[in-house]
Amino acid sequence: MDFLKGLLIRLASTALAFWLSTFLIPGIHLESNSAVETVTTLLLVAVIFGVVNAVLQPIIKTVGCGFYLLTLGLIALVVNGLLFLLTSWIADQVGLPFSVDGFWPAAVFGALFVSIVTWILGAVLDRD
Repeated sequence: MDFLKGLLIRLASTALAFWLSTFLIPGIHLESNSAVETVTTLLLVAVIFGVVNAVLQPIIKTVGCGFYLLTLGLIALVVNGLLFLLTSWIADQVGLPFSVDGFWPAAVFGALFVSIVTWILGAVLDRD
């Protein structure tokens, strides 16, 4: 039961972070007509983002570990921005009204913002 609780907290905090990013980061858009469509879109985008990160990030870190060492981890900003942009592209392919205008600055700042907000909300909400 704790696994399910943690998963739901992560999903909700990621969806909330995406929602906040649409207001605060220029170039990230969510065009929906109702609250139900907005919540559904945000939850599905959070799932897509989670799957993209879970599948691709370990592969990228393993293959590109030299770049991570060479740049002292700063390449992670580029990688996270590209994964954020990939999430937007997948959302567009499945017909979700979520879009990111481009890599710089929208995708990079969006990925950074979503990561920080998700981390903060996870730390606050995951108290036993």
